[in-house]
Amino acid sequence: MNSVTRIKSILTEQVSAYRALQGLLQRERECLLNFEPLIVEALSKEKDTVVLTLRLLEEERLRLVQVFIKEHGIAEQDAFRKLSELSGDDSFQSIRTQLVSLLQGIVELNSVNRVLIDRSASIVKNALNFLGSAGIAAPAAHKGALLSREA
Repeated sequence: MNSVTRIKSILTEQVSAYRALQGLLQRERECLLNFEPLIVEALSKEKDTVVLTLRLLEEERLRLVQVFIKEHGIAEQDAFRKLSELSGDDSFQSIRTQLVSLLQGIVELNSVNRVLIDRSASIVKNALNFLGSAGIAAPAAHKGALLSREA
């Protein structure tokens, strides 16, 4: 399998993995709205696995692009365009468009989920402060669980 074919294969796998991540983020948003913390926790673990997969795919993509650049003596910024030109495969532009669209959707979903989590945490904090001001302290044995510290 030549470097162009391997790069296309990796890019296709990345599209699939980003779709999976987007689906997980959509499910997470629904669970946050329906207050289903156990499912949110399970989804967080699934997201970690997908993100690790994406990291490995990206490392392999970068390695393969470097091989392609050396094989064809081209500048790094021209690699994507040259992939399409040299292979005669126009699907690289389609893959690029899919990746850009998926990444924009993921950024948006992640922002919405972060707002939902922040608002939920604020509501809980305010409720605890209110109960504390009324002389009702939360029992020490009941501690919450941090679901995620993703930035």
